[in-house]
Amino acid sequence: MSFPNHLLNNIRLILVQPAGPRNVGSIARVMKNMGLTRLYLVNPRCDHTEPESLKMAVHAQDVLNNAKILPDLPSALEGAQRAIATTARTRSTPTEFYSPREGLSWLLEDNMETALIFGPEDRGLSNIELNCAQRFVSIASNPDYPSLNLAQAVGICAYELYNLANVQQTCSNYDLANLASIDFIEGYYQQLESTLLKIGYLYPHTATVRMEKLRRLFNKIQLTNEEVTSLRGILRQIDWYVQQKSN
Repeated sequence: MSFPNHLLNNIRLILVQPAGPRNVGSIARVMKNMGLTRLYLVNPRCDHTEPESLKMAVHAQDVLNNAKILPDLPSALEGAQRAIATTARTRSTPTEFYSPREGLSWLLEDNMETALIFGPEDRGLSNIELNCAQRFVSIASNPDYPSLNLAQAVGICAYELYNLANVQQTCSNYDLANLASIDFIEGYYQQLESTLLKIGYLYPHTATVRMEKLRRLFNKIQLTNEEVTSLRGILRQIDWYVQQKSN
């Protein structure tokens, strides 16, 4: 599976006041693992190029070397059109929190310049910093020990972004013009019902309910013309075999 870099290249990953060089190095490594390359450090409390950080980055030292250093969060967000903040903090105003899988796809839509923001290891993002974001992601964890290490939180989100980008890339590459039309699929359903009645899989009094379930199953797949043609060919062969057996 190739990296969908063209979908991930618009995402800047922002760390606000990171304090641990090992964390920053680990984050650079998981970013490169998942096809992310743009690291922004806001007022860092450590040197991101010190030996401990470079050691943890392993083969992602280029991510560290190319990191941008900014004095504050608004500067890091300059030019970004969408921003998501990660937080476990309860807000005073009613706020919708998304899981990474639910929320992060928003950063991949419409070819926009976007940002994903993480707070400091010791306190997370403040409410003032959270006000810079438009949406919020919270990572569910064991309530007995909910606190995640910064690098772990970044790793979870980077993994979800990579998978979401692959799904979107697959969908964009899909030949939509080749999708079977509703009437073509309906012909298949009619033929399927007829054949299943012949072989005794369906009975007249239950056919409607069971066919609804089969329709839902196939409708999830978005069948192409070729796939429907193949399926109807199988049914024709079954019909021929049943006819031969009855003679």
